[in-house]
Amino acid sequence: MSKPDQHEVVLASPGEIRTVVIGLMLALTLAALDQNIVGVALPRIVSDLGGLAHLSWVVTSFMVTSTATTPLYGKLSDLYGRKPLFITSILIFLIGSSLCGLSRSMAELVVFRGIQGIGAGGLITLAMTTIADLVAPRERGRYQGLFGAAFAFSSIAGPLLGGFITSALSWRWIFYVNLPIGLVALFFFIFGFHRPHRRVSHRIDYLGVVLLTSGTVALLLVLSMGGVQYSWSSPLIIGLAALAGLLCCLLVATERRSAEPVFPSHLFQSRVFIIASGTMATTFMGLFGAAVFLPLFFQLVLGYAPAEAGLLMAPMTAGVVVSSFLGGRLVSLTGKYKIFPVVGLAAASLAFLTVMAASALHAGIVVIETSLIVLGIGFGLVMPNLIVAIQNSVRSRELGAATAASTFFRSLGGTFGVALSGAIITAQLKGLHLASTPSASARSLLEQGLREISQLPEVQRNVVIETYRHAITITFLVGAIITGLAFTLVLFLPEHPLRSGRHSEKTREDG
Repeated sequence: MSKPDQHEVVLASPGEIRTVVIGLMLALTLAALDQNIVGVALPRIVSDLGGLAHLSWVVTSFMVTSTATTPLYGKLSDLYGRKPLFITSILIFLIGSSLCGLSRSMAELVVFRGIQGIGAGGLITLAMTTIADLVAPRERGRYQGLFGAAFAFSSIAGPLLGGFITSALSWRWIFYVNLPIGLVALFFFIFGFHRPHRRVSHRIDYLGVVLLTSGTVALLLVLSMGGVQYSWSSPLIIGLAALAGLLCCLLVATERRSAEPVFPSHLFQSRVFIIASGTMATTFMGLFGAAVFLPLFFQLVLGYAPAEAGLLMAPMTAGVVVSSFLGGRLVSLTGKYKIFPVVGLAAASLAFLTVMAASALHAGIVVIETSLIVLGIGFGLVMPNLIVAIQNSVRSRELGAATAASTFFRSLGGTFGVALSGAIITAQLKGLHLASTPSASARSLLEQGLREISQLPEVQRNVVIETYRHAITITFLVGAIITGLAFTLVLFLPEHPLRSGRHSEKTREDG
C-alpha cells in the first residue's frame, strides 16, 4: 500500500490561473491541430516533393512519436517539474515545425514530422496535468472542460483550416504558422506559472522507457498499416503484432521490479483509473473511427464541396465545445462527475445509430446534422470529466503519470478506431471492379481523389459512390457499438467526492 502524500496543496491566484490557462490552451490547440491538419494538404505536398510511397508516413510518424512519448513526459514532469518539461516540449515542437516547413524531400518531411510529434506528446499531456497543480480537484472540471473543447475543436477544424492555408498561401505555412502562436504560448506559461516543484529522490527506469517506446511504435505500426498498406495476415503485420505483444509482456515484468516505473503499478489497482481510462479509450475509438470519414461522406456520397463539408462539421464541433464547457462547470458546481459521461455516451450511441440509418436510407441532411449536434454534445461530456475523476483518485506527486497514462490509452483507442474503420472500407472495396478497369483494386480506389472519381462514367461513378456509402454506413454502426461498450463500462465507475480547498492529499483505496 502506498504511503499518504503529506504535502499541502498550494492553490494559485486567479491571475496566475488565467495567464497559464491561455498559454496551455494555445499549446494544446497547436498539438491537436497538427495531428490532422496535414491530411488535406498531402496531395499538394506530394506534387512538390514527390515520394508518393512515403505519403502515409507523414501522418504516421507524428502519431507514433507523439503517442509513444506521452507517458514519458508525465513521469518526467512528476520527477523534475512541469515547467522545464513544458518548455522543452514546446521548443522541440517549434523546431520540428520549422524543419517541416523547410523540407526538400518527402523523407526529410517524415523525419521532421517525427521530431514535431516528440514535442506534441508533451504538450497534450502536460496541458491537462499542469492545471491540477493550480486548482483543487473540484474546480478542475471547468478548466478541463475548456481543454476538452479546445482539443475537440482543433481535431475537427484541422482539415478545414489546413485546406484554407494550403489554398491561400502554401502547405509550408501549415507548419510556419505554429511559430508565432507557440512563442506566445511559451511567453504566457513562463511568466505565468510559478508553482514550486517538490524534488523527490528517483531512479530513471531506462529499460522501461525503451520497452514502452519500442512496444508502442510496433503496435501503432500494426494499427496504421494493417488492412491498409498490408493485409492483416501478411508476415510483416503478424511479426510486428508478435513483437508488440512480447515487448508488452517484458514491460509489465520490468515495471513490477522497477523502483521508479514509468507507469506506477498501483495505478492499475485503482478501479477509477482502469475504468475511466478504458472508457476514454473506447470513446475515442468510436469517435475517431467514424468522424474521420464524415468529410469524405459529405463530399463523395452527398456531393458537397470541400468548404461546404467543413461547414457541415461545424454543428458537431459546436456541440463538443458547448458541452465540454458546460459539463466542466456543472462538475465544479455539483461535485459529481459520473452522471455526465453516462448521459453523454448514451446520447452519442443513439446519435450514431441515427446517422447510420440516415445514411442507409438516403435521409435528408437535416436529420444528419441534428444527429451530429447530439453526437458532439455527448462526446463533449466524456473526456474532461473522466480526467477530473482520475486526477481526484491519485496522489498529487503522481498526477503527471496518471494523466499521461490515461492520455496514452486514449490515443491508442483513437488510432485503433481509425485503423478499424479504414480496414472496413478497404474490405468493402475489395470486391469492387469497374467495368472499364476490371483490374482496379481496393488500394487504387482508396488512392483516387474526388476529382478522379467525378470524371468516371456515370454508371461506374454511381457504383463507387454507393460502395463508399455502404462502407461508411458500416463505420457508423461500428461507432455506435463501440460507444455502447464505453457506456456500459462507465456505469461501473466509482464516484468519490471531489476534494476542494487546501488540505492534505490522501491516497484513495478503490474497492
